[in-house]
Amino acid sequence: MLALTELGQRLRQERESKGLSLEDLQKLTKIQKRYLLGIEEGNYEVMPGKFYVRAFIKQYCEAIGLDTDAIFEEYKSDIPSTQTEDMPQQLSRVRSRKEIPQHTKGVSKAYDYLPTVLVVAGVVVVGIIIWVIAQNIVSDKNKEQANQEAPNSEVQQSNTQEETNETTAKNDNSKSEDEQSAADKKEQEKEKAEKEKAEKEKKDSGKQEYKEVQKTGRSATYALSGTDAFNLEVTSTQADTWLDVKNGKGNAFFSSILKKGETKEFDLTKETEARVNIGYSPGVELKVNGKAVDLPFDSSKQVRQVVTIQYQPAEAQ
Repeated sequence: MLALTELGQRLRQERESKGLSLEDLQKLTKIQKRYLLGIEEGNYEVMPGKFYVRAFIKQYCEAIGLDTDAIFEEYKSDIPSTQTEDMPQQLSRVRSRKEIPQHTKGVSKAYDYLPTVLVVAGVVVVGIIIWVIAQNIVSDKNKEQANQEAPNSEVQQSNTQEETNETTAKNDNSKSEDEQSAADKKEQEKEKAEKEKAEKEKKDSGKQEYKEVQKTGRSATYALSGTDAFNLEVTSTQADTWLDVKNGKGNAFFSSILKKGETKEFDLTKETEARVNIGYSPGVELKVNGKAVDLPFDSSKQVRQVVTIQYQPAEAQ
């Protein structure tokens, strides 16, 4: 085991404070676990090259919410230098050479089982055909038996038909009245809901305002006004991302991984400010009071983004 560098100690402490394992970080960054471990131990010899050392450290920092520029400046003695400081915002995912033989082997193995699969499929098809034929034979026998019994039941059916018709008529009338009553009630409830919705939309229409106040680096500040509610929704549609939501006093509402396809909702009506720290912004969607709002920066150029929302209730204005 190699001795940790100061940078490696800092990164590992920050990762563990977020409750993230190396496996979690591997899922977030798509960087192999052995490279992440190499960064923490300062063992850069396992990396493909010096450029990848700096690129992997940058992506590691962004995934756990650290300021990359500050980290590179503070620990520049621990980080190998390259001829250029320009690094891509989104690193091409590293694939191990071992994965390619395994994939090829899996395909070859599938072809080995193909004859067996075809035989089983043929047996299933034959079984289905036999079952259909058997069902048709049974159905024909039932029809023949029903035709033989029909004359014996005609007299009884004639005697009870009038009673049946009378009972059916009464039941139909009762059912019709109940269905009409239920339909009327449902229609009234629908009209009431539409009326309430229209009144609410009319009341809120044009009042809510969400405007940019300041933008710098990877951080932006917005002002929310003209509404008596502050509800925030955050959804990640493309990949897992680190999400940290705090109020103006630094109290955390959520600080963990937001899974792909997952949505988190926050009622921040009692707060005057909320800070949303997004570790991996591609595919992340924000909604304020049910209305979609754009992220402040192009996610293909700025992966990590911090959005601060200052809220002033309408009644206080």
